[in-house]
Amino acid sequence: MTTLDKRYEAVEVTDDDDLGSNRSANRPLVEVAARRMARRTVLKGFVSTAIASGLMTSRFALAADGSRPLDFQSPPHKITDDIQLAPGHSADILARWGDAVLADAPEFDPQNQSAAAQAGQFGYNCDYLAYFPLPRGSDNSGHGLLHVNHEYTSPELMFPGWTRVDAGQQAEKGKEADAIEAASVDAQTPEQSAIEMMAHNGSIIEVVKENGRWKMVPESSYARRITLDTEMRIAGPAAGHERMKTGYDPTGEKVFGTINNCAGGKTPWGTVLMAEENFHGYFGGGDPDNAPEARNYKRYGVKANARYPWWKSVDRFNLAKEPNEPNRYGWVVEYDPYDPQSVPVKHTALGRFKHEGATSFVNKDGRVVFYSGDDERFDYLYRYVSAGKFDPAHGLENRSLLDDGTLYVARFDEEGLTWLPLVFGQGPLTAENDFQSQADVLIETRRAADLLGATPMDRPEDVEPNPVNGRVYVMLTNNSRRKPEQVDAVNPRGPNRHGHVLELIPPGGEGAEADHTAERYQWEILLMAGNPAEADSGARYGEGSDTWFSSPDNCAFDPAGRLWISTDQGSSQAKNDIPDGMYACELEGPRRGDVKFFFACPRGAEMCGPEFTPDGTTLFVAVQHPAESGDMSSTFETPSTRWPDFAEGMPPRPSVVAITRDDGGPIGG
Repeated sequence: MTTLDKRYEAVEVTDDDDLGSNRSANRPLVEVAARRMARRTVLKGFVSTAIASGLMTSRFALAADGSRPLDFQSPPHKITDDIQLAPGHSADILARWGDAVLADAPEFDPQNQSAAAQAGQFGYNCDYLAYFPLPRGSDNSGHGLLHVNHEYTSPELMFPGWTRVDAGQQAEKGKEADAIEAASVDAQTPEQSAIEMMAHNGSIIEVVKENGRWKMVPESSYARRITLDTEMRIAGPAAGHERMKTGYDPTGEKVFGTINNCAGGKTPWGTVLMAEENFHGYFGGGDPDNAPEARNYKRYGVKANARYPWWKSVDRFNLAKEPNEPNRYGWVVEYDPYDPQSVPVKHTALGRFKHEGATSFVNKDGRVVFYSGDDERFDYLYRYVSAGKFDPAHGLENRSLLDDGTLYVARFDEEGLTWLPLVFGQGPLTAENDFQSQADVLIETRRAADLLGATPMDRPEDVEPNPVNGRVYVMLTNNSRRKPEQVDAVNPRGPNRHGHVLELIPPGGEGAEADHTAERYQWEILLMAGNPAEADSGARYGEGSDTWFSSPDNCAFDPAGRLWISTDQGSSQAKNDIPDGMYACELEGPRRGDVKFFFACPRGAEMCGPEFTPDGTTLFVAVQHPAESGDMSSTFETPSTRWPDFAEGMPPRPSVVAITRDDGGPIGG
């Protein structure tokens, strides 16, 4: 999942978020790629480019084993100004940017915005969603709390008259949009920056289903906005370290707000995890190339000309004034959604990188495992294993499990993957390589993983364990910069314009018997995204698929254990000429790998945050950045769509949508 700057990415151009900053000597496994693809990824019953003359025909009928297929009809697979949904389903818009979350929040007025108003209103660019039933501990699928991440802001769509300065001849060929945006950001006002700051982070809203339709409960006692003014505690091995201390926090144990919250996760004890992804674009100024943290800055993409101009008006984002502040972001943040007064905690034991989520699995021995991808070209896949065991009777006391455990990074080979521990004093993680403590290892997680020889991946985004079959699914979104000579067994296309889905197989058995703490896993490529009608796409799906997609991003599992994939094509959406949206994928039996289209986002939007209620009868999704365009031609005054209000003068508004079947049955059948 991406932020502001993926808008400027065509497949041939690198954006400022997806930097590809890995300059390690870790080499892909070129010599085994061909036989791996031949032996293990051309799965039985799959359709590949070589044998596909066009889109595959559907064979969705009762299988020989008696299992039911996905029983919905797909909507049109085309880009429009509105959402599109499988017939027989309804979509309720729960919350839109600017809707009141707190009781004292004013009505949304896009022509007269303020930071104070935005601090009580639903934030921008909704992303990760997490449903928590009410009352706590129940499995209520009709009344609960919904946590929402607000990843980033799109000022040209937020602010009337936002200055869009024409950079003209100063732009290099192919970089016009970047140059125009840079000049425009220079002209952004401090008040606009303050509004953007309050539009980030998170919202907690109470939602209820009445007469079959969902709505937000106004003036809820649970309602909360988490903003960049929210005080948070730093915990784990890096807490209090010298590199975590600042002028306003000489202890290194306190920070205000989280940032660029993309995907996330839920803990077994019922709290939210908010992942911090592309934090680098918020810090600027100074001379980062010659600062004490220069090596660290470079590996994470921190530079003087930041995408966001906040550093010009807020000291803590100014590298010249607070050089350690970037070290306090890039973590995983936990808070209790049922308690509006709970203090969020940044758990440093889970490592510092551009986290795409933090999803959990309670292992059969009681230890808790968390998975996360580092969403950048050629970066890595991680796992954290707690030292202690989860005890349901201890409730919130289990959160200490997030501060004492071992972080691992994945190294793939032809036969499987090995989890490599990132532990100070082991292997190359010593003083000889400028690591003085475990805190250093965690603050510079990427460099530590480089030295261990982790496998560079094609943008690992969401990483989710399936509670039904016990396997782990990795969304590898794309990597247009991987060259043909850089392919390896697990990243077999170069360039990889459309991404693929990886299946990790822990040993020990299926479901709860799978051992997620094992050192070695097996793996398979579930599918290769792309259009099989294109001769050179390399696309592979189940032979019963009736559609295709590009750039898998987030995922979820329905109660039957089927995989639901959301997509984010960025500016390639127009080139591919298909919408982003939700796709369902079968995982078992003769229909394994079959893909079916379910929901289409409006023009310019990506699909985020799929989340099912416990009974599977509702699917919540987040529609992010509707109307956004790679060349910034879509603006507040002239957007490419005015979804969801379609009212003159009202800008497009990122929104959360609740999807139900009209007959009340489970989504997907």
